[in-house]
Amino acid sequence: MIEAIGLMGGLGIIIGVVLAAASKVFYVYVDPLILDIDDALPGANCGGCGLPGCLSNAEAISKGEAAPNSCIAGDSDLAETIAGIMGVSVEAKEPDIALPDCTYGTDKADLKFIYKGLNDCRAAYLINGGMKVCNIGCLGLGSCKKACMFGAIEMSENGLPIIIEENCVGCGACERTCPKNIIHLSSVTRRIIQEYTTENCTTPCQRSCPAGINISSYIGKIADGEYEGAIQVIKERNPFPTVIGRICGRPCENSCRRQLVDEPIAINFLKRFASDYEKENGRVLPFKAPATDKMIAIVGGGVQGLSTAFFSARLGHSPTVFESTDKLGGLLRSAISKNRLPLNILDWDIDGILEMGVDVEYQKSLGSDFTVDSLLDEDYHSVFVASGGWDNKLLRGTSNKVESIIPGTYLLIDFHRNRQDIIVKNDVVITSNGQISEDLITALHDSGAKNITVVVRDKKEDYKGTEIDGVNFIYNASISNIKGKQNKLENVVIKSLNSEDKEISASTLLIASGRFPHLVFTRNEEEEQWTGSEVFKISENAGLLSKEDSLSDFSAAIKAIAEGRRGAAVIHQNMYDIEFFKNDLALTKNPDVQDVKELESVHPLPRQIMPLRVVTEDSVKEIEKGFTKEMATIEANRCLRCGLICYKKNKIHMKA
Repeated sequence: MIEAIGLMGGLGIIIGVVLAAASKVFYVYVDPLILDIDDALPGANCGGCGLPGCLSNAEAISKGEAAPNSCIAGDSDLAETIAGIMGVSVEAKEPDIALPDCTYGTDKADLKFIYKGLNDCRAAYLINGGMKVCNIGCLGLGSCKKACMFGAIEMSENGLPIIIEENCVGCGACERTCPKNIIHLSSVTRRIIQEYTTENCTTPCQRSCPAGINISSYIGKIADGEYEGAIQVIKERNPFPTVIGRICGRPCENSCRRQLVDEPIAINFLKRFASDYEKENGRVLPFKAPATDKMIAIVGGGVQGLSTAFFSARLGHSPTVFESTDKLGGLLRSAISKNRLPLNILDWDIDGILEMGVDVEYQKSLGSDFTVDSLLDEDYHSVFVASGGWDNKLLRGTSNKVESIIPGTYLLIDFHRNRQDIIVKNDVVITSNGQISEDLITALHDSGAKNITVVVRDKKEDYKGTEIDGVNFIYNASISNIKGKQNKLENVVIKSLNSEDKEISASTLLIASGRFPHLVFTRNEEEEQWTGSEVFKISENAGLLSKEDSLSDFSAAIKAIAEGRRGAAVIHQNMYDIEFFKNDLALTKNPDVQDVKELESVHPLPRQIMPLRVVTEDSVKEIEKGFTKEMATIEANRCLRCGLICYKKNKIHMKA
């Protein structure tokens, strides 16, 4: 017995020694800072921070790889607590919330599957493809609700998720769980900087609108009498609702499915109704993201420049518009009849943009009063050029003057008209979609050019011009960026479809269009060099003078608004190194998505006719009076509330 006890005691000592040695060998040191941060975190392990659990987030915060407010399950007090542990301050950020796409549940579908024994959307999706009429629609089994750890999702009577915004922390669990991609994180910032893709549930009218306004949403709010809510939806993509409600060409109405039965919805007149309501009842200012310390310079106070300023302000930045005249508005102020667009209407929308925190400096011209480089020296983070095209030059009375807006860059038409006023240096690059004449090359050589390169978008076999001796032609290519120092152009970046991008020397750049390209200028402090980057395209036609570019002024104000928003998006993405939009999923003008060719059980209802005013030749009053509330309600209820394909086919009840 004693021997057994002695043996057990000896084994215990040996095991203790071994374990003690092992603890030394396998000891893992955990930084006390990480433990302190981990103790402060709520322990939800929801993954909303993008990391696998709170301990991983604590490690990232301790290394400076994640912000003190990166935990979406915590509140501002938690962020301040963690910031105190770290000895840093907290940068304000806009919260994300979940947002469902679908309009109607499976109970409204004409064809649906019965998922016997299944109560999970992901499992149902795998059975026979899990499709009903709309193969993108919600399956309605509530997997998103089960995945939400914060009680922020309920399932409605029609089988669709409803987001309880005050409970939603933006963790993304529902987005990751949904097999149909119809629920996703959203915020005003995301909706400003992102383009629509084929994965989004969009309506035909929304896809046809150059600005991408969520048309069915604001029409639905008008039908429900939520006029301020309608204005908020419109202003998410359009800072000129009162103007556009009067002058838009209405491409959205050409795509309205209602015309398969009778007539399109009076979409633009409803926009005007909502904006007129705002004008009569008080300004509705849209949401602004938390303020940043970034100053943005925008050259040009027309529709595009003001739109860029508006969206930049909404993203939290501090924009300043530099306008060469004493009035904002560009062509809208002079090119449209006053009985169609009174100036007080234009000024109302412009004042709304300025109220968002946009500063203006009048009678300041780029190239004469300041330069891109001087603005960057004044601590502007970015400079965006929206100077307008040839129509705008005619308006300003500068069509016979050479404007050097971008360093070393000129319009080819200005060189033809006033070559004596243009300084041509050794390396000249011409970007053109047409033929280059020998007379032009001779004139360039006479002006001092030694090396001339012509960048042609066409393939060599498709180019209709003739190659000229001593000139380097680069085919199937375009210019994507320009670079320089101080007020001098040094290089251009050639984007080729056949090979990798390459950078070539350029001291003079000639643009064969009626306007300067839309470029966002930033500075590389390490190289003391500025770069002008193009605004991204929503197709593969990248580079200057693409099919998407306006070669003079925009053909419609709504297109200028869309380009202004993209300019603000590029500025924002450059600041925060956000991955740019991927073209492979771009929702272009004619996307390959499901659509319908006929409607069933939709009762014909006449479209409301805009009431007109009798005017004389010298009258400055508006010809169109606008809809009354009763007319707007009737017209809004004609809307089918389309989704990608999920319109309500079975027994639509309309208000007569």
